[in-house]
Amino acid sequence: MQWIIFMLLLFISSMEMLTQNRWKKQASASLLENCTGCILCSEDNGCITCHHRLFLLIWRDGIRQYGMCVHTCPPGYFGVRGLEVNRCTKCRSPSCESCFSRDFCMKCKDKFYLYKGQCFRQCPPSTAAQPGTRECQETCEPGPWSEWSACTHESRTCGCKWGVETRVREVPEAAREEGAACPARQESRRCRMKKHCPGGEHRVG
Repeated sequence: MQWIIFMLLLFISSMEMLTQNRWKKQASASLLENCTGCILCSEDNGCITCHHRLFLLIWRDGIRQYGMCVHTCPPGYFGVRGLEVNRCTKCRSPSCESCFSRDFCMKCKDKFYLYKGQCFRQCPPSTAAQPGTRECQETCEPGPWSEWSACTHESRTCGCKWGVETRVREVPEAAREEGAACPARQESRRCRMKKHCPGGEHRVG
């Protein structure tokens, strides 16, 4: 009877060891998969240190923090290279898909427009939405039109029946520097000229 009990206990003990070994192998495989590119890796928190060319991406799940080594940072993050570790840092704005720094966005998520590094649902005043690029572009208010120029044809003010006259308007220098979308700065129209020049033809300029 004792021998039967002894064999039964030995069998149970063997099964427990087998189960533990199998669990350890699975845990090791899972840990190895989650630790790709890591120099240091924690079973509970994933990657702690990455190889030189990789970025350390850290995210939270409840109160737990996990790390992963990636070649490029995912949307909503930007890469910062350091002497000891390269990190993926999250863009401050949740509407930003790609950023140059924490506070300067380069591309906004859908339904948002980019203007001077920030994301807006509607473009600010004095700007116009560009659907193709999803950016807000500066608009400008040009100055008043000048008087129409003299009517000329091939630089002559007379000697022909029809010519062209032109007028212009100035655009603020700040708007030009910003690359603003400005209305036309010059207009031309057809005009009637004198057929004959008194005392001969006269050239402009």
